[in-house]
Amino acid sequence: MIRCSLFIILLSLCSFQSTWAQLSPADPFEYDQDDLNIGGDIFSDFNEDLESAQIAEDERFYRYGRFFSLQVGVGLTTFDGNRGRAYENDPPTFALGVNYFSDFQNSYGLGFEYSKHSFFLDEETIGFTDGSGGESGPGSGIGKVDVNMLRVYFSFKHYIDTSDLGTAITYSNPYLIGRLEYWYVTNKFDDPNADNFSNTQDDTGGGLGFGLGFGLEFPVKLKETYIGTEFLWHNVNFHDKETRDYAPVSYGSGEGYEDLSGNVYSLMVSYIISW
Repeated sequence: MIRCSLFIILLSLCSFQSTWAQLSPADPFEYDQDDLNIGGDIFSDFNEDLESAQIAEDERFYRYGRFFSLQVGVGLTTFDGNRGRAYENDPPTFALGVNYFSDFQNSYGLGFEYSKHSFFLDEETIGFTDGSGGESGPGSGIGKVDVNMLRVYFSFKHYIDTSDLGTAITYSNPYLIGRLEYWYVTNKFDDPNADNFSNTQDDTGGGLGFGLGFGLEFPVKLKETYIGTEFLWHNVNFHDKETRDYAPVSYGSGEGYEDLSGNVYSLMVSYIISW
């Protein structure tokens, strides 16, 4: 009887060890791996949520967003520095541009703007003398010079997210803008006084520049027509930026400008058609 009981106890111990061996793998990290590999990818749920959100955003853009726009505008172009002292502005500035929207907040544009200006020199300057060697006096300058400026540009606009702001700000569609520009400048010497000088051919040239600014777009009919206003600061490397042609014959005397340096500022109001 005792031998039978011992045999049963030994058999039970062997069964327990066999069961423990099956539940205790050789690799102690197997349980952790099983926990980490649920479904084969711990990021699967996150990826599905991200893709769903992107699809929903794309669908919302295709339903409510603008794809292209055409804008026609008028405004004012002015200057500071010596160029600002010299120039008289002849508004309005004319503008025409197109934009492509990649999403609700970003768009790319191409366009051009045209403005007219003028300045007047009533005395001789370094670049414009009559060759007599005498002192310059009133009425001996080149007179009026007409300036035509045409610039072409490529722009990038970023519309500010106003979802958490007030209704008035959201309604105005504020944006930031950056532009890469090329300016064509023509100086025309049309004044009769210019006939007294031998070097009064039209002066033409170009300059590369960039513009930074901000704007607002107020909807007239949502997604279709808008009234926009835009302010830009421009820095341009004009071909005549460092010219001495318009400097006084003698330093500190007479009328003239040591150079034509200065920044440019523009304010435009546009009618925008979108589709």
